[in-house]
Amino acid sequence: MRILFAGAGNFGHVYPLLPLAKAARAAGHEVFFATGEQLHPAVTAAGLQPVPAGRSVPEGFMEAARSRGLLAAGDADLKPQDVPPQVLADLHVEVFGSVLPRWVTEDLTAALERLRPDLVVYEALNPGAAFAAHLAGVPAVAHGVGPMTVGPDEARVMEQLRATAADLGVTVPGGQLLALARAFIDICPPSLQDPHFLAAPLNRIEQRPVPYAEPGELPERIRAAEGRFVYVTLGTALASAEVLRTVVEGLLPLNVPVLVAAGPAVPVAELGEQPERVVVVPWVAQPKALQHAALVVQHGGAGTTLAALAAGLPQLVLPQGADGPANARAVHAAGAGEYVLAPDLTPQAVHDAARRLLADESYRTGAGKVAEEIAAMPDPATTAAQLPDLAA
Repeated sequence: MRILFAGAGNFGHVYPLLPLAKAARAAGHEVFFATGEQLHPAVTAAGLQPVPAGRSVPEGFMEAARSRGLLAAGDADLKPQDVPPQVLADLHVEVFGSVLPRWVTEDLTAALERLRPDLVVYEALNPGAAFAAHLAGVPAVAHGVGPMTVGPDEARVMEQLRATAADLGVTVPGGQLLALARAFIDICPPSLQDPHFLAAPLNRIEQRPVPYAEPGELPERIRAAEGRFVYVTLGTALASAEVLRTVVEGLLPLNVPVLVAAGPAVPVAELGEQPERVVVVPWVAQPKALQHAALVVQHGGAGTTLAALAAGLPQLVLPQGADGPANARAVHAAGAGEYVLAPDLTPQAVHDAARRLLADESYRTGAGKVAEEIAAMPDPATTAAQLPDLAA
C-alpha cells in the first residue's frame, strides 16, 4: 500500500508516530510522512519521505494573535507571560480548533490529490489530516500520543473543531471527531488511559509506546555515573531557563550527577555556569538516558511520560501546560511518581520531592508495574500488519 502518516509540526506530535511508520515501511509499504517543514530533517533521518503539511504550534499562536490585534504584522514573537491567562486560553482554542487544522487541511488536500494514498494514519491531535482524508474519500486511522483526558480547555477546542469541520464541508458523524477514523491506535497503557475514553465505542487497537530519538551517546561524565544520575528535560516546546534553573537549584543539595537536556527553546548559555556534576547539553538521545538514569524530572509531555514509565523509572513531573497536569496526576495515581504544579514550584519543593523519589523504593515498584503492562502490549510491527485490513 501507499500510506500517508500525518503529525502536527512539533517533536512530541511526530516522534510517537515514527515507530509505526517505520514498521509499515519495513512491512513493504510505501510510506510518506506529512508534517511541518521544521520536522522534515527528523522524518528524513527516520528513513521516511517528508511531505509539507501545516506549520508549528508557535506559528499558529502568532497567527491567532495577529488576528486579534495582539501582534503587529511584522512582529515575529509572542511571549506567553505577557498575555493575560484568559486571552492565552482563548488563543489556545483558536489555534488548535481552527488555525492549525485549516492549514493542515489545505496542505494535505493538495498532497492527497498528488499522492493518492490507500490509507492516512493521522495523529489524533492533528484533526486537519482527518478532515482532508474525509474530503478526499481516503480511509483514515487515528493514532494517539498519550492519555485522552478531556478537560474544560479541550472541550472548548472540540467545540471549535466541530465548527471548523462544518465550515470546511466535513460531516462529522454524531459530532464525534474520532468517528472520522476507522480505528484508534492507542499507545497509552490502559491503567493510565482515561476510563471514559476506554468505554467509548471505538475500534481501539493497543500498541506499545516505543521511545524514539535519533541515536547518540551520553556525555562521558554521565556515562560514568550510570544508575545514579537524574535526567532533567522540559521537552521541546514549553521549556524555560527560569524553570530549569529552579530545578537544578533544588537538585544540587542531593549531591547526585544531573543531566539537563535544555532543548531547542533554551540556549545552554542562558543557564550559566554549573557545578561539575551538572551537565547541560542542548539535546539528549532520550532512550539512552532512560536506560541509565535513576530518576526523571520532566514537564509531563506524553512522550516523555510514557517513555519513562516504559523504562520503569520514577518521575517528578513539573507540568508546564498542555497535557502536563493530566499526565502528572496519572503518574501519581499509578504510584510511579510525584508532581509539583507551577504555582508551587520552588527549589525546596523540587528538592523534597526528588529526595523522596530517590529514597522510597515504592515509586520504582509502581513504575515497574506500568513497565510490565507496556511490555505486554503489541509492538508496532503487529499494528502494521493490520493496516491493510483497515484500508480495505
